[in-house]
Amino acid sequence: MNHGTVAVALVQHQVMIIQACRSHARHDRWLDVYTYVPFGDRLFLASPVPYARIASSDVLAIFPFRTPTTDMIELSEQAYQEFLGLSAKHQLKCENMWRRWKARRH
Repeated sequence: MNHGTVAVALVQHQVMIIQACRSHARHDRWLDVYTYVPFGDRLFLASPVPYARIASSDVLAIFPFRTPTTDMIELSEQAYQEFLGLSAKHQLKCENMWRRWKARRH
């Protein structure tokens, strides 16, 4: 990932938009990223904890564009739909895991 690359990743068990703080090599295990939370339709603002170090395996999708800004990101419609799809998939996975856990306890 190059400096400024925008992607979707799991950060503290949440699907978030991230941006690479610096360039990373393909073999790097950890990525230094800025994190963003949804603000409106296709618009994302810097999260309350805007800096994170995540495992490279937590990246779910990398978008084919970069942005120089670090306070706000606006996604294209296609990128936003991909973000929504990955968020929904992760939510469903968590709900199913919770249901299985709850069923075992009773």
